[in-house]
Amino acid sequence: MTSPLQFRRNQDFYISSNIQLNCKISLSTITKWTIINCSSQIQVDQTILTTFSELYIPARSLPYGTYELKLTVTMVSVPNLFSSMSAYVKVTPSNIIANLAQFGTSMITCGHQQDLILDPGTFSVDPDEDIFDASVS
Repeated sequence: MTSPLQFRRNQDFYISSNIQLNCKISLSTITKWTIINCSSQIQVDQTILTTFSELYIPARSLPYGTYELKLTVTMVSVPNLFSSMSAYVKVTPSNIIANLAQFGTSMITCGHQQDLILDPGTFSVDPDEDIFDASVS
């Protein structure tokens, strides 16, 4: 919890687990990921599959914040026999992509008596959102 892995909100990320079983009865297990933010469980987007040993989080599916990603493995034949392990991640804001002109061009040519309009409020992009709010500093 003191040093969580950090990901930008516009990044996908993936966590893989290595489960080792030492059981003579059965090797059949139930795996379940729980995503916890600020000590409360959140409603997980349906695109996030939480019943495999791996956890894939698509970009922009979690709000900003620190999360505990907890994997619980339960033995099917002995349901009261289970083990849990957690990983901590912090979802941080992505950098704004500032575009002074339309299409974010890196080179602009302007002829005699032509107007060049620079409007970063209209042409910039916030990769965390569908639209860019130019009033946010």
